[in-house]
Amino acid sequence: MTDSNLPNNLSNPLNSVGPTDTEDEISLLDLLQVVVDNLRLLVLGPILIGLVALGISFLITPVYTATTRFLVPQGQSASAAMMQSLGALAGLGAAAGLKSPGDQFVSFIKSDSVQNALIDRFSLMDRYEKKFRVDTRKALAQVATITSNAKDGIVTVEANDKDPKFAADLANGHVQELQRLLGRLAITEAQQRRLFFEKLLATTNAKWVRAAQELKATGVNSSSLKLNPASALEGVAKIHAAVTAQEIKLSTMRGYLSDSAPEFKQAQTELSALKQQLAVLERQDAESNAGPNATQNDYIAKYREYKYNETLFELFSKQYEIARIDEGREGATIQIIDVAEPPERNSKPKKALIAMMATLATGFALLLFVFIRQALRGAAQTPESAEKLGRLRQAWRKALGRA
Repeated sequence: MTDSNLPNNLSNPLNSVGPTDTEDEISLLDLLQVVVDNLRLLVLGPILIGLVALGISFLITPVYTATTRFLVPQGQSASAAMMQSLGALAGLGAAAGLKSPGDQFVSFIKSDSVQNALIDRFSLMDRYEKKFRVDTRKALAQVATITSNAKDGIVTVEANDKDPKFAADLANGHVQELQRLLGRLAITEAQQRRLFFEKLLATTNAKWVRAAQELKATGVNSSSLKLNPASALEGVAKIHAAVTAQEIKLSTMRGYLSDSAPEFKQAQTELSALKQQLAVLERQDAESNAGPNATQNDYIAKYREYKYNETLFELFSKQYEIARIDEGREGATIQIIDVAEPPERNSKPKKALIAMMATLATGFALLLFVFIRQALRGAAQTPESAEKLGRLRQAWRKALGRA
């Protein structure tokens, strides 16, 4: 059987591919031809739109950005060696350090207290043309950016405005209002301890003065007593004061430690030992002072109360001084690194970026346009496609109400 007896489509395998298959394939050469045919439009069009966008950007009111940076306190103060010398009060006032101090200070700046202070200080309701504070705060949040760097502890405040001087004043105003807020709050660990012991000192001092007055009111001189209770009572009073201090320490530790923490259990053990020691001393004191007259009993009670408050006052005074020293070492709560100054150049609009984005967007849109136009022209050349396009145009007119 010769090749001449085979059907034409079998004698030549290449002929098995019909013309329909080849027509459906997209040729890169055809696409390139379309680009070349419309090269002037694809080049001049984006350039023209880019120049127009550049010209319009010069008409936009410039916006200036002022920046200020400050450093937040890092970690706790170092006074462990001095606190260890105070025995039962060694851990009093200690608290866990902040996980992210910078984020906390950012929250302070964004608080309603600081924002409202800025609104009143710079008359922002009139400047931003808002009737309510809540809308003014939203407008302020759009023009002011506050960020924190957790690695170096630096907080950055950026303020945008059409007036460069006002932008600088607004950025610095954020930091100044933050400092005023911190003046009303105890933020650092040293400040917290200072305020805590300041209150304890005031209370203990009042009790000490009252105990001294009551002791003096007994009218009994210790030299007139056969039994001088000073040495014995001072020991009892000091142990009693140590028990009180340990109880305050435990109540403070409950704020940042669980009951199962080793430090908390150790503090409980120390408190139990102090109470046992106090019970022994009180029993011995009661036995040694059995049978004194009523006047001496009253004197002993008053003297014990006096020495107890005196010991507490001394302990609290030491802790108060330590807190003051630590607070002085910390210096200012925040340390300003860069003070915002009126910027010399505007930050917005970015003219080059606007022109470039307009050029690229126009080029992409025109390229899509010429491809779609070429596809429609090719489809109109076949009767079937022309009929489909006709139905599509009719449906489009009907959707627009023009049918």
